Amino acid sequence: MNKISIIGAGMTGSTTAHWLAERELADLVLVDVVEGMPQGKGLDMLEAMPIIGRDVEIVGSNDYAATKGSNIIIITAGLPRKTGMSRDDLLSANAEIVGKAATETLKYSPDAVYVVLTNPLDTMAYLTMKMTKLPRERVIGQAGVLDSARMRAFVALETGVSIENIQCYVLGGHGDEMVPLTKISNIAGVSLRDYLPADRLEAIVNRTRKGG
Repeated sequence: MNKISIIGAGMTGSTTAHWLAERELADLVLVDVVEGMPQGKGLDMLEAMPIIGRDVEIVGSNDYAATKGSNIIIITAGLPRKTGMSRDDLLSANAEIVGKAATETLKYSPDAVYVVLTNPLDTMAYLTMKMTKLPRERVIGQAGVLDSARMRAFVALETGVSIENIQCYVLGGHGDEMVPLTKISNIAGVSLRDYLPADRLEAIVNRTRKGG
């Protein structure tokens, strides 16, 4: 089976691990600097797998050596935003965390593909590419898909329409300069610009830009 290592066992990392484990996509390694946390979360998930009939190896560790032979490295480690902070306010602290995670895991998995989730996302993905010296097709930043999904969720909350009938598209960086495409985003084929009053649509756009 393939192997995926997740660096950072906080909310994002552990949720990602659980999603992957439920789908039996790969054996998993959770790595975090907090003693005991990745081990505990990994064990909890491992013990839950028989309930849903999944056969997945899940290991928690504080040592990057546990990631050896990974096909994919997912970096979620980093400080979260606090109230009033922009994603860019996290740049200095998270650059150090992500840089170390990237270079240390590369020692053990030189053929891995990297997926970066840490904010500020675009900068951290670029940093990972530079630190590892990997070609750009092996370093992926998770951004547009999340922003588009958030916008869909916010439109559903605002309108009461099923998410299945909502399509939203967001381009650009994962920050305040992202570009929600309100003209082609639609509900059952009807543009959001025609479906919603301008002030309600603008509120959704702002909420999308400020989310997470």
